[in-house]
Amino acid sequence: MRFLLALEDALAKLLLGAIVLLVFLAAMARTFGHPLIWSVDLAQLFFVWLAMLGANKALRIKAHVGVDFFVRKLPVRLRHGLEILLGLMTLAFLLTMAWQGARLTMLNLERVYGDSGISYGWVTGAVPAGCLLLALTLTVHLVRSLAGAFTGGSLGPNLVFARPDEDMAGASHAAE
Repeated sequence: MRFLLALEDALAKLLLGAIVLLVFLAAMARTFGHPLIWSVDLAQLFFVWLAMLGANKALRIKAHVGVDFFVRKLPVRLRHGLEILLGLMTLAFLLTMAWQGARLTMLNLERVYGDSGISYGWVTGAVPAGCLLLALTLTVHLVRSLAGAFTGGSLGPNLVFARPDEDMAGASHAAE
């Protein structure tokens, strides 16, 4: 599992580096009167995939932005139940997006993406792939949260979306 996480991080870094390089090369080539028309399309394609990988990493480390001022005031069991409910709703949404994204990708396989000459399916394919990756990560969080609740473990560290209160307090102090 650690290998897959390291692979995901390495791929995200590679995509980010490629985007920076492509945009830089396009700007330099345009300056010298030889624009690289395809470079912008490729950079946009890489950006879509990078956004999906970044969203998954943020979900994995529970770093998505959330407004939880009132939720943190709830009793632990109610908060835990609310996070489970929201997690299941989010999972249903992600699976729906994956299904619809796969259908859209199939419709776009023949379409050419800009001036790059590649299939537009590579762009739309990021949606089902990313949503399935997010759904898998969310499922792991849900299972861990439910397992902690049924084994009598502490509910605080087993929340679906939120980090434990200790981690959040440390993160806010580190930002200061």
